[in-house]
Amino acid sequence: MVVAMKVFKKTTPNGKMTVYLGKRDFIDHLDYCDPIDGVVVIENDYLRGRKIFGQLTATYRYGREEDEVMGVKFSKEMVLGKEQIVPLINQKMEMTPMQERLVKKLGSNAFPFTFQFPPNSPCSVTLQAGEEDQGKPLGVEYTIRTYVGDNEDEKGHKRNQVSLVIKKLQYAPPTRGRRLPSSLVSKGFTFSQGKINLEVTLDREIYYHGEKIAANVVITNNSRKAVKNIKVFVVQHCEVTMVNAQFSKHVASLETREGCPITPGASLTKTFYLVPVASCNKDRRGIALDGHLKDEDVNLASSTLISDGKSPSDAMGIVISYSVRVKVSAGTLGGELVTDVPLKLLNPAPGTIEKERVNAMKKMKSIERHRYENSHYADDDDNIVFEDFARLRMNEPE
Repeated sequence: MVVAMKVFKKTTPNGKMTVYLGKRDFIDHLDYCDPIDGVVVIENDYLRGRKIFGQLTATYRYGREEDEVMGVKFSKEMVLGKEQIVPLINQKMEMTPMQERLVKKLGSNAFPFTFQFPPNSPCSVTLQAGEEDQGKPLGVEYTIRTYVGDNEDEKGHKRNQVSLVIKKLQYAPPTRGRRLPSSLVSKGFTFSQGKINLEVTLDREIYYHGEKIAANVVITNNSRKAVKNIKVFVVQHCEVTMVNAQFSKHVASLETREGCPITPGASLTKTFYLVPVASCNKDRRGIALDGHLKDEDVNLASSTLISDGKSPSDAMGIVISYSVRVKVSAGTLGGELVTDVPLKLLNPAPGTIEKERVNAMKKMKSIERHRYENSHYADDDDNIVFEDFARLRMNEPE
């Protein structure tokens, strides 16, 4: 069985120029980032002395579009890379295997291009819009734009330019380590002796999207109060660095009275299981997601990883972190005892068994969909599959 190489393509409205990309997701490995490699194909005698230019742009939207009044903008667009693609300036440019195969197949009118993400550039994140939000969603978005013009400063016309939205993501390390995050807190009372002790321990530090999080909770009641109920949450923390704003959202939760009340002198040991997934938070405004994807593929935003030697305060864009929060209630007068235990939520690294398992599940879900799709066709000569690069929206009509 020969596995075909999937290549995404998008053509200008006038049909004269087509751009090919091998993938949409580019991985930040902390010490380096995947290059953005693609190929541009033009029709014969179309340019007539003009040139084709390419740009890598980042759009950082940190406020609602409908709130922009009197010229105030709540977004920042930055050109991270710019180069001339046709005529090819660097004739000895090193091509990736994907580019070599495409240039060989598509002929003399195919021209390769490569862009690099700058160091410390933020990962792609989209904040889920609410029902009343009209404009573009908040977040960080990357776009590859190719256009025809006499010089690179020309804006170009819509009929002869192509824009492809791509994503910059991070994967979990190959090994998850043996560290078990934990927290121990106590609460005393003004007019009575003794304390309530709460200890929370997670079964690992790094979890993969869709995995079950196990939180072992130990409550020891040495006070004269009774513990009435227990609440457990998985909390997503977002830091919007452009405006120095922070907010948190519960992405999974449960409340129980099992084992309660915990009377004075008694204790309780129990393991709680939570699964934070995007599909359970579809209608909630402000939940951070891993960029724009189809409904069945969308994940909660991955935790932001910082390379060794870097400070978390140096991170840019929208910085994501997670924690398990446990609340123990001692009644109206007794108040609550709360603790947070940090964790990381990420996609498994390519090549790991977990990644293969995730891919297998996704393939099973999409078999029926692909069976009826006509947006791609297979090439039997050299096993390249072309798929139209349409902008995939999060909430597609069913």
